[in-house]
Amino acid sequence: MDVTARLADYAWLARAQLRPGRPDWTGGEGCPVVLVPGIWETWHVLRDLGDALHRAGHRVHVLPGLGTNSAELAVGAEVLRRTVERLDLHGAVVVAHSKGGLIAKTALALPGVAERVAGLVAVATPFEGSRYATWFPARSVRRLSPRDPAIRRLAADLTAHPRIVAIRPRYDPHVPRAVDAAALAGAVEVEVPLDGHFRLLGDPRLHEAVVHAVEGLSA
Repeated sequence: MDVTARLADYAWLARAQLRPGRPDWTGGEGCPVVLVPGIWETWHVLRDLGDALHRAGHRVHVLPGLGTNSAELAVGAEVLRRTVERLDLHGAVVVAHSKGGLIAKTALALPGVAERVAGLVAVATPFEGSRYATWFPARSVRRLSPRDPAIRRLAADLTAHPRIVAIRPRYDPHVPRAVDAAALAGAVEVEVPLDGHFRLLGDPRLHEAVVHAVEGLSA
């Protein structure tokens, strides 16, 4: 099952990254939403999710300055902070995938972000890191190891947890279940009946769960 899930994940990711064009997500009476992709991902991976959020009435923004998201968490958090301030967003909700959730949690501690962002909906985020990253050849992935100092500091900081909804699949081949019961103490945890780390981003059941979480946080 692990091999099958991984192959299906990578196949979906490759197709999602290559989709051309940029949708018009302006307008809408709901709260603004900022999408933050995971490592080595562009905003295109979150396109289906952005479409669903826009249909639900939300203005959706992306972070082109993030590139392929291979830099340290603090760098991504600063990109998020600058974007929120440049767009003059208020009452925004960040919707993030995987490493994007770590970036958003880091950003919530920065001046100028906590006052403008109502909360975070994190999909398949390794809040404790992922043990699979520990021996990965690329340094950008090894930074997601539970041994990494930045990951350990972030995991120990529970301040933002009341404003986090963590959505996870039933089975994730890239992010093992948290071993520390306090890893998300104070946050809301939701499990969706889906398998995979990437391909669930295209599933309407995940979209429904994310829209519901966004509307709960914005209220």
